[in-house]
Amino acid sequence: MAAPNDRSQEETAVLPETAAQLADLEQLQQQLAQAEERARLNWEQYLRAVAELENFRKRTQRDIDGATRAGIERFGQELLPVMDSLSLAVQNAQSADAASLATGQEATLRLLQKAFERLGVRELDPLGEPFDPTRHEAVLAQESTTAEPNSVLQVVQRGYELDNRILRPARVVVAKSPGGA
Repeated sequence: MAAPNDRSQEETAVLPETAAQLADLEQLQQQLAQAEERARLNWEQYLRAVAELENFRKRTQRDIDGATRAGIERFGQELLPVMDSLSLAVQNAQSADAASLATGQEATLRLLQKAFERLGVRELDPLGEPFDPTRHEAVLAQESTTAEPNSVLQVVQRGYELDNRILRPARVVVAKSPGGA
């Protein structure tokens, strides 16, 4: 074991090789501190980005919910006159004659057609058109000598679309060549 005086000389004595190591150590410590600072800044940026993304998601969901509510509200407002007309028809059904009931039904149908028109709902009546499985639902294939094969021979139930999106396909009878081809 060295004397206390010798130990202090060992600690304070700087050899050229040790001085280079100390300089390298200081440089590495500075680089580590810089890297830690960059890591801290990157972590803070990450947390801000995550928070901004979550806020954006919530705002977008609120906007979607608001637009959906507005669309449903508009739809309801357009159909209220139809509801009123049907309610009146049911109330007066016992005392009205057949002609006035038919007139009321026609008026109610016109109200519904106008409401659909204002909402952008378009009726599909594909009679005579080529069969399109994306817009039509074939319920039957029937031989025909007058219609083109694979064309709509009869519309069983009209279809409807909204902004070129099918709400309900038209149910149709499709023409086929005589002889089953």
